[in-house]
Amino acid sequence: MDQTASVWLVLLLALAMANMPFISNRLFAVYALKSPKNLAVRLAELLAWYLLAGGIGLFLEQRTGQIAPQGWEFYAITGTLFLTFAFPGFTYRYLFKHKS
Repeated sequence: MDQTASVWLVLLLALAMANMPFISNRLFAVYALKSPKNLAVRLAELLAWYLLAGGIGLFLEQRTGQIAPQGWEFYAITGTLFLTFAFPGFTYRYLFKHKS
């Protein structure tokens, strides 16, 4: 896999992972909870998905060559990008009216 394909793969995975806490009522889309997830659980799950997407990106970067050093700016930008990717799922969960 070339570098361009790796970048697109990580971006598409991050887009899917960022929306997963808001679309699925299951914890990590696998484990069914007894009570509905509240916002705090969804945000904690969002952080876990962010770390997983970053780990996949780090793995793909390591396969292509030397890993570039990242400072706090990198994590601030990728964190806000991940939150921006999560906006459609948040909008669907909390701003649209759902039939009960």
